[in-house]
Amino acid sequence: MRPFTYHRLLSHEARLDALKTCDDAKYISGGMTLLPSIKLGLTLPSDLLDVTALPGMNDITVEARRVRIGAAVTHARIADNAALQAICPAFCDLARQIGDRHVRNRGTIGGSLANNDPAADYPAALVALDSSIETESRTIAIEDFLLGMFETTLDEHELVTAITFDAPDTARYEKFPHPASGYAMAGVFLSRISGAYRAGVTGASGQGAFRCEDLERLLDAGSPMAEIASLRFDDLDIFEDRFGSRAYRENLIRVLARRAAVYLTV
Repeated sequence: MRPFTYHRLLSHEARLDALKTCDDAKYISGGMTLLPSIKLGLTLPSDLLDVTALPGMNDITVEARRVRIGAAVTHARIADNAALQAICPAFCDLARQIGDRHVRNRGTIGGSLANNDPAADYPAALVALDSSIETESRTIAIEDFLLGMFETTLDEHELVTAITFDAPDTARYEKFPHPASGYAMAGVFLSRISGAYRAGVTGASGQGAFRCEDLERLLDAGSPMAEIASLRFDDLDIFEDRFGSRAYRENLIRVLARRAAVYLTV
């Protein structure tokens, strides 16, 4: 591993000063993606800027039904937060299904979103919850933020600071995890607000998480659950590898969608 300089940032002013003087700086919080990349030589930063102590980055606030989660909040803290559990238990349940205990205790929601792995769990929920991503300079709608596999609309050194959304009336996350990594081979997050459904799907497409409007229309129309079996994904780049064919992953989406929908309609 090439040597680097570590900076523990305590203010946004310190962050800006560091960016002016560092040759090739990278932000780090949990390090679940960055550190393995450094060890493999895929990225060789001159400086690591630890953002976990920046103001607001570790806060979870719930005011009425408005939720704000700081970008450095770990998966484990989201899973265990009582205020969030009270108004959106599906989001806490999703966090409990990420990786293993070690990953949940170190990995952060902001790091996961900035990496935008197509098999990550949070993007499906944030699409279904019509979330917004806050950075130090702007607020970005989730559907504008996610651009595709490992791509986001973030500018160089733009920092995700928080995730915000309004809690739904009800929601459910169903996931089929890869047996080794725990990443989603497919995951479906459904939410319902004032009788209207939103559906986010992750894990199955090379395009990353996507909103499934055809599923939403079936649910909004009160169609029989059996009709979910007719959903098609011909216009999507569905993964196909040694762990599952395209047809297998398409069927996973249908099965998980039906499980989530049955839970919300009982």
